[in-house]
Amino acid sequence: MASNSELTALFDPDPARLARAQARAPAARRHETLEDFLADPVVDAVYIATPNHLHAEQTVAAAEAGKHILVEKPMALTITDCDRMIAAAGCAGVHLLVGHSHSFDSPYLATAGMIASGRYGAVRMIAAMNYTDFLYRPRRPEELVTAEGGGVVFSQAAHQVDVVRLLGGGRVAGVRAVMGNWDPARSTEGAYQALLTFETGASASLTYSGYGRFDTDELMDWIGEIGQRRDPASYGAARAILATAATAEQETVLKNKRTYGVEAHRPGATLPLAHNHFGIVIASCERADLRPVTDGVHVYEDQVRSHHALPPPAVPRFEIIDELWAAVREGRQPLHSGAWGRATLEVCLGILESARTGREVPMLRQVGVI
Repeated sequence: MASNSELTALFDPDPARLARAQARAPAARRHETLEDFLADPVVDAVYIATPNHLHAEQTVAAAEAGKHILVEKPMALTITDCDRMIAAAGCAGVHLLVGHSHSFDSPYLATAGMIASGRYGAVRMIAAMNYTDFLYRPRRPEELVTAEGGGVVFSQAAHQVDVVRLLGGGRVAGVRAVMGNWDPARSTEGAYQALLTFETGASASLTYSGYGRFDTDELMDWIGEIGQRRDPASYGAARAILATAATAEQETVLKNKRTYGVEAHRPGATLPLAHNHFGIVIASCERADLRPVTDGVHVYEDQVRSHHALPPPAVPRFEIIDELWAAVREGRQPLHSGAWGRATLEVCLGILESARTGREVPMLRQVGVI
């Protein structure tokens, strides 16, 4: 936990998960219902980390209870629900932030700052590529149903879209995409490619596969997505673990073993060696190519190649809580606001629609980088 925050209360509908979480935070109050949790006066802000299809209703309830909100990506499953969430937060006078997308990561924020400085000229093209085993990690049933917020577009494109929107200025003009659904046993979108055009004339190509074969971490010095050291010898581990589950119920049990408070998440187990990342990202500007990596930003100019180093993080994903703190305690306008999260969801929905129709989808609800 970051030094500027304190975990004061917990709620989970699963008593076992709630007990495990409280073992990690024994001073936090434990609540058996969402209503009691939201009524707790010691809670200033809530972190909503529930399944995607629950985000909208729970965000509205939290806003009506007067709590500031950090809701996980994707913000919701429809633009209409996003509008409801933003309106509820506005009426209540509370901040609504959308995370924990990788556009919070320090290397991407540093790259965005370098672009904003003007030293390297305007961004003209962005390439983003990530290959993971996402589809073969244990999943709850709804995570394999697109209509309920499952598949890689809702869960993973939200990261990639957020990053390229951050670097490209935020305002996407149009989306064209194709998707892959190649495994009948995991019948949801497992891969996509998308071309985003920005209002500035810049473009971004996005490639993602969650089919668990090639792993982009091989190109990131075997540093994993959350900054941990990866073992190349563990190839195929996700599929091997999944093969031990014969039913959806057994798979859900495996999924729960990956959640907060269990042995794999004991204190110190996930302390990062480096910053989080979401695969290969290269921003081509007029006078340089910029590549955010796990310890800083590589810069490739005409005659000089350099590295802008960042100190390793002392706390995992500290940037998320820092942005929430700055909004709530210092009155700063957050980058990852409800409007920002809605714009990212619009692009994700555009990927789904374009892949379905074969047509480019115009974007209408975009916002720029503050």
